[in-house]
Amino acid sequence: MKKRGIGVGCMFYGIGNTGMPNPAGAFLDLTDDGTVLVLTGCADIGQGSSTVLAQIAAGELGVNIEDVLVVAGDTGVSPDAGATSASRQTYISGNAVLLAARQAKEVLLEEAAGIMAAAASDLCLRDGHVWRAGEKTPLTVKEVLAACRKKGKLTLGSGWFNPETTGMDETGRGAPYATYSYATQVAEIEVDTETGKVSVLRLVAAHDVGRAINPKSVEGQIEGGCLMGIGYALLEEVKLTEGRIGNPRYAEYLLPMSLDVPEIHAIIVEEPEITGPFGAKGVGEPALIPTAAAIANAVADALGVRFYDLPITPEKILAALSAKGDGSARMGEIT
Repeated sequence: MKKRGIGVGCMFYGIGNTGMPNPAGAFLDLTDDGTVLVLTGCADIGQGSSTVLAQIAAGELGVNIEDVLVVAGDTGVSPDAGATSASRQTYISGNAVLLAARQAKEVLLEEAAGIMAAAASDLCLRDGHVWRAGEKTPLTVKEVLAACRKKGKLTLGSGWFNPETTGMDETGRGAPYATYSYATQVAEIEVDTETGKVSVLRLVAAHDVGRAINPKSVEGQIEGGCLMGIGYALLEEVKLTEGRIGNPRYAEYLLPMSLDVPEIHAIIVEEPEITGPFGAKGVGEPALIPTAAAIANAVADALGVRFYDLPITPEKILAALSAKGDGSARMGEIT
């Protein structure tokens, strides 16, 4: 017999380190040909941070992303950006890049104002051109760069950002994070009561990310986090015997594979964060955190038995169903 269940998991997650200094820096240079060179210590480990940082620089300077070159994670030339952890790089390194771009932009706007006999405050950069009072002018960013070079002006910028936090005292009071991400996920599962196998049929994951700098990348982060959460809920288990790991190989330590991927519906909720770059926050760990809770709640909904010990393996389910059948187990005692 197969039984279906639906479960919900919710979470909020602090972005960055907990009540500790959490800075990142960035350097930026507009070269003679219009290339924007961004130097950052932020290590892209697959989450797409280099793309996001390029988008932030391009958006602030009004140029195409194709004109931005990001040199990331090179300790020989880049300033410190802290660890790629705690879902912090878009928020913290993104702010550092934004501030560096603004500093370089001030030089460009000052020069453009002199060329156009206008106030710099009336000008902005967009689509590779200087705009005045909301209207595009013929003056290009490259022409402004050339004018700067004739005068010996370098268009450099540097920036650093450290979110404002307050460390927690001995009573646990404080403000350990400058901002938080929020999420709700819903899981629909099916349990085969003859084998104990749990199949995740659908996951709906709604995440408040502040503002999605790169929506496709955010969707990918959510989908990847959901799949990791499935592994946490149903498959992954380190087996220890007298301090020794009994399943050190992937043949015994089970991970989700392509056939384990359910329908995943990622919902991006944009509630701009005033302290974030263009309103952005982080979306690394948040995609993982509620998944196991949603699946565990769905299993409880399907079977009427709640599990407090992960992963929820077929062996545990069969033992729980057997115990439930003879009335010898109470809710919460199944491990």
